[in-house]
Amino acid sequence: MPKTAAMLVIGDEILSGRTQDTNSNYVARQLTAIGIDLQEVRVVGDVEDEIVAALNALRSRYDFVFTTGGIGPTHDDITADAVAKAFDVGIGYHPEAYALLEARYAAGEFNDARKRMARVPDGGTLIKNSASIAPGFQIGNVFVMAGVPMVMRAMMEEILPRLPRGALVLSVTISTALPEGAIAQGLADIQKAYPDTVIGSYPWYRDGTFGAQLVVRSRDAAMVEAAAREIEALAIKLGATPERISSV
Repeated sequence: MPKTAAMLVIGDEILSGRTQDTNSNYVARQLTAIGIDLQEVRVVGDVEDEIVAALNALRSRYDFVFTTGGIGPTHDDITADAVAKAFDVGIGYHPEAYALLEARYAAGEFNDARKRMARVPDGGTLIKNSASIAPGFQIGNVFVMAGVPMVMRAMMEEILPRLPRGALVLSVTISTALPEGAIAQGLADIQKAYPDTVIGSYPWYRDGTFGAQLVVRSRDAAMVEAAAREIEALAIKLGATPERISSV
């Protein structure tokens, strides 16, 4: 069975609309590229109990959980404490993290706020950060990363070699100038005939014409191709000219 994952995006700034979350898209693409299925993304605010509840729900259901946000130096950076609470462990300064941060700042600049970034739940291991030094951490099946996209990506690069590889999901995308209502029943019939595939329909509108991109996904290359051919035949039967615009 393929490994599964979830993502927990933490921060009031995401929920208020002040900051747009781009991290989940990046993580999804990285996991897809190594054969891990990202199956759920949740967003919670900077409320400890909400973070704890969401994290415990996700880590018990999926093989891996990736969190972003809330591990900086300010009072609202409470992710590390929430993770410790979720795992029912203590939290303190991690010697290696403390040393890394202490070496970064000039004498007298490594204040209590900056020391907060060295706090890691007991039993956690560091996720190195080539972008800004302050590390993330892993505990159990949970990977805790920064919310700043550049820093998160540096941490994700460190995490990827730790993760298992699985069979990749293959896909074919077919574009056709047919409105979804015209193709819906036939598409449903094809999905039933190929239960080992996932078929999605994504509508478009251009120059007064309605159409849809029809995407077939599966880890079985033969099934993907067979279902794609059925979709192309359906489009032709309905009077359209299907265009295969991608095959991965």
